[in-house]
Amino acid sequence: MPKTEVLEARASGQVSLSLARIVRAWWPLAASWMLMGLELPAVSAVVARLPEPQINLAAYGIVFALSMIIESPIIMLLAASTALSRDWDSYLKVRRFMMQAGAFLTALHVVIAFTPLYYFVVVNLIGAPSQIIEPARWGLMLMTPWTWSIAYRRFNQGVLIRFGHSETVGLGTVVRLSANLAVLGLGYLLKMPGIVVAASAVAMGVMSEAFFVGLRVRPCLQRLRQIVPDGDPLTLRAFLRFYVPLALTSLLTLVVQPIGSAAISRMPGALESLAVWPVVSGLLFLLRSTGIAYNEVVVALLGELRAEESLRRFAKILSLSLSAILLLVAATPLAGLWFRGLSGLSPALADLAQSSLWYALLLPAFSVWQSFYQGSLVYSRRTRGVTEAMALSLAVSSAILSAGVLWGQITGLYVAQIAFTLGGLAQMLWLAYRSRVAQSLS
Repeated sequence: MPKTEVLEARASGQVSLSLARIVRAWWPLAASWMLMGLELPAVSAVVARLPEPQINLAAYGIVFALSMIIESPIIMLLAASTALSRDWDSYLKVRRFMMQAGAFLTALHVVIAFTPLYYFVVVNLIGAPSQIIEPARWGLMLMTPWTWSIAYRRFNQGVLIRFGHSETVGLGTVVRLSANLAVLGLGYLLKMPGIVVAASAVAMGVMSEAFFVGLRVRPCLQRLRQIVPDGDPLTLRAFLRFYVPLALTSLLTLVVQPIGSAAISRMPGALESLAVWPVVSGLLFLLRSTGIAYNEVVVALLGELRAEESLRRFAKILSLSLSAILLLVAATPLAGLWFRGLSGLSPALADLAQSSLWYALLLPAFSVWQSFYQGSLVYSRRTRGVTEAMALSLAVSSAILSAGVLWGQITGLYVAQIAFTLGGLAQMLWLAYRSRVAQSLS
């Protein structure tokens, strides 16, 4: 904000953005992300206590990675819906895109899961160990409703956030987690195959949340019908200019998972690393989730008085706190409580998981700063820099994973953690650079 506007704001009694205001905007979204982050640890904890835990955990790692990459183009519908569903006409146009994208991606999921293409992807491209190929296929089949449910859910969540109902997003996450736990509990009691329990629980959770959000968004739609458009109508060209860079970013983000699986499968300790990876990833995501949630806070509040200074100060506090928590877990018996007690890993796998945390200590802090700089770019509608940063991160991570495969002397899980940490650093630095360029052009 220019100096003259700041003086005018002070003269009119306005105050600069406070940390308390940031916390009030951040915590409902952070809580929602954290609840969602509990899903993977809960799944891993149950599967680890069912027959053949190592094989089923490794199979679920493959299933989760493939499902995520298939749904990646619709992940950013939350941001698109929040920003663009400003009137009924715009809402209908974004909704039409959501339905078409959901149908196409679900069809792609079916083709991969139910045809011989599955073996080309999992055997030839990923190179998964032979023990997990068939269990992973059953899991991928059960995950068929996942993509369309997520598209529908995230689109309607954007409308809820736009109309000031972000707390409903948190309630939807509670519904999702409750459905997960119900299916996990039933599967545990019946001693069903771990991959069947895991995939069924995750799919049922997403469908339950989508149904809940669809019901709760209806009052907002009544209000949306009454809003008179106050600008140019949303065109397909304008929507694609805004959305395509964000969709490419999420696609590149999730390509990392199958690339990581493929690389780990070709390095020492492949089966053990693949079994531990979803458990470690669940813990890391749980810590990183509060930083990921900061993106929407920056987009919403950056235009207020002296907002950048306050948002940056909060980012410093949050990033230091999250990495300090991870350090505490890695260096104390808390890791044993998490990996052995809660997650149910064997002592050998738990030790592997704990030692890998040391290579990822800075990842939670990087997530906060990535959200800060990315939010600045989205706020200024210069989303191309977001895609560039993710592409750089993918290139750095892939180069390190390739080096690990060629060398073949280091356990795959360790190489993966190093690769993604350095990739996250590259992404953060490029976002910082591009956000400064965007500010200089504003």
